[in-house]
Amino acid sequence: MARRTKEDAAFTREQLLDAAERVFLERGVAHTSLAEVAAAAGVTRGAVYWHFRDKSDLFDAMCERARLPLEAMLDRAGTTTHVDPLAALRELAVSALSRLASDPRAHAVFEVMFHKCEHALEMAPADERTRRERRRCLTHVEEVMRQAVAAGQLPADADTALATEAMHAYVVGLMNEWVLDPAAWDLAVRGPVLIDLFIAGLRTAPPRKP
Repeated sequence: MARRTKEDAAFTREQLLDAAERVFLERGVAHTSLAEVAAAAGVTRGAVYWHFRDKSDLFDAMCERARLPLEAMLDRAGTTTHVDPLAALRELAVSALSRLASDPRAHAVFEVMFHKCEHALEMAPADERTRRERRRCLTHVEEVMRQAVAAGQLPADADTALATEAMHAYVVGLMNEWVLDPAAWDLAVRGPVLIDLFIAGLRTAPPRKP
């Protein structure tokens, strides 16, 4: 019985996260109430508060569910010694774009994050988590950039911090542009080509420390 109750709770939580994706995407985060999410999930508002403290917590969990595979890839990349660090960076970026192109959940959540999330006071905790995750991402990517310096793929005076910021902005920019108009171009096909363009530029003209 206890196992059934636990399974029921997990199922309800997933229902709420699925509903949040749909309603946030349709109405925007700021214009959505927890009561509307509960109604879309077919549960009571009390069920929402059983699983989530507030709307920010629900939004956070929705984003985390979609980001976990990307975070796992980042963790592996940043804690592994790579024989070919630049190839590892390429694989990381291409994998992120390919997943966005092929996973409807990732597409929906990233669209909410990029275009449906107004930065209201109630979303401050979620905004802080996003900033923490950004810093974590940059830390892992810069570690691989440093490995590229050690491997002789980038010059000793390469500004790995600036190169990391540039790569992050480039990949997030591609995601943002594609989510804005997915029909405009094929991310799965063109994504690797665009990442190769960035890596080639990084190899031939990396940013240098002053």
